[in-house]
Amino acid sequence: MAANKTRVYDALVVGSGASGGWVAKELTEHSLEVLMLEAGPPRIPSRDFTEHAWPYQLKYRGFGDQKQLLVDQPVQRLCYACDEYSHQFFVNDNEHPYTFPSEKPFMWIRGRQVGGKTFCWARESYRYSDYEFRAARRDGYEENWPFTYQELEPYYNRVESFIGVSASYEGLPQMPDGKFLPAMNLSCGEVLARDVIQKKLGWRLMPDRVANLTVPHNGRPACHFCDQCQRGCHTASYFNSPSVTLPAAARTGRFTLLSDAIVSHLLMNREGRAEGVHYIERVSGAHREARAKVVILAAGALESTRILLNSQSHRFPSGVGNSSGVLGHYLMDHFTIEGAGGELASLKSAQREPVGNPCGYLIPKYVNTEGHRNPDFLRGYRFDGGASQQLYEQAFMLPGFGSGWRDRVRREIPYYFSIEAQGECLPRFDNYVELDPEVKDAWGIPVLRIHASYGENERKMAKAMRADIGSVLDELKVKNPTPPSEELSVFGKNIHECGTARMGTDPRKSVLNAHNQLHDARNIFVTDGAAFVTQGCYEPTLTIMAISSRAADYIVDANKKGEL
Repeated sequence: MAANKTRVYDALVVGSGASGGWVAKELTEHSLEVLMLEAGPPRIPSRDFTEHAWPYQLKYRGFGDQKQLLVDQPVQRLCYACDEYSHQFFVNDNEHPYTFPSEKPFMWIRGRQVGGKTFCWARESYRYSDYEFRAARRDGYEENWPFTYQELEPYYNRVESFIGVSASYEGLPQMPDGKFLPAMNLSCGEVLARDVIQKKLGWRLMPDRVANLTVPHNGRPACHFCDQCQRGCHTASYFNSPSVTLPAAARTGRFTLLSDAIVSHLLMNREGRAEGVHYIERVSGAHREARAKVVILAAGALESTRILLNSQSHRFPSGVGNSSGVLGHYLMDHFTIEGAGGELASLKSAQREPVGNPCGYLIPKYVNTEGHRNPDFLRGYRFDGGASQQLYEQAFMLPGFGSGWRDRVRREIPYYFSIEAQGECLPRFDNYVELDPEVKDAWGIPVLRIHASYGENERKMAKAMRADIGSVLDELKVKNPTPPSEELSVFGKNIHECGTARMGTDPRKSVLNAHNQLHDARNIFVTDGAAFVTQGCYEPTLTIMAISSRAADYIVDANKKGEL
């Protein structure tokens, strides 16, 4: 269905994921008529969700048709969650190309559907603190965010209270507590690791903070611990926008959702105001327009920036919002040091622990917090992982058959401890995206050419991350230890791309103001990860939702005052 060309909505939201869902919910609940455009199709649980499917029910037993994956999803298949169960949540790379210099590889993982990537995200939900929002004040590098933690705290409260985040209260200034549901339990191995790491290294190990329900919440049942969250969830027991925020918007009667609508650029008038967007119907290829008084881009950091760059005119020759020359620059993505672990020999047992916990453990950032300065690099990193018995993995690798083989499998079930570190990427002007002058996607829209690499600060940080992982494994006295990887993860692999349309108080150094509003056009907002000034070492999604809610409040207030 095409949008009504003659109708002018109060607001038009591009993107239906974590950010777009919150903006739509907040605006419609404050009496604004909202049109949402989503580039992909809706997902049908009975067809697309596979969290309860067994390997024997699948044609390729869960491994997928590797030849076909190489043809259709050569990039997407590199994501741990893109397999035979859940490949439908990821784009076809042939339809959605992008380019990069050969010496600077970039992995762009995308999900185009109603709900975006909220079907298969890792659900890790962390608040930033002033170690992130005021990082420049501490170390002098680049810019601060245009607001403090105290200013964003009410919106963190609002988001957590609505979506449900299970976590423990820890009282750590570098990782603020929130409005939590009961935390998930640590496994026996994680309890052992917690006690050793606290005693020997002075670090806090806690249950991970995840948007999985541990108790019924707002009409949604608690998690049933099938531990297949990346495959969809029939019970909506973890946050995804089609189950949580979009229904809230729909209940107001002021919400219109148009799927399979690929936005190419903004429609700008001579006065420099947005009048709506131009979009292409995904299936038919027909070109359409949709009109609104306010446009909010929430399509994902790089996609929102691509739309702005592609919105060129006599008034905006290099794209809307680019008068400063900053648009597209300061791209960030976390990097990880992975693969480390070993067996906890004291916990081998013939009694297997219950399996299926969708939550591991977290060790928050300590480096470069108060009293923990490392002079070799700026900013910091955190650890996460899990500890559990590996019955099925042991059985898969152990040769033999029959009753004797079954006895060997069950005699001493190994207990494996894994750990990885995730580090902060500094915002650098020379990490940027631009429109490729030649390559276009399947709908004729110019694609992004991405220039991104990690620098000396990240490499020095990685050295410290490896050393700390080694200390953890040494103190736990693991058996058959596996050392951490020597290589940094590929830029983009962590799927936490942020920046490229950052906020700031100085229009010469930023694209957006403190309310996610373009300096260059007061009725255009960008509310996703593109707005980030720094990234911290924590996952960005909860902060994306909080700034989206905050921006929506501003839009409601400014609209009442006639300022948009």
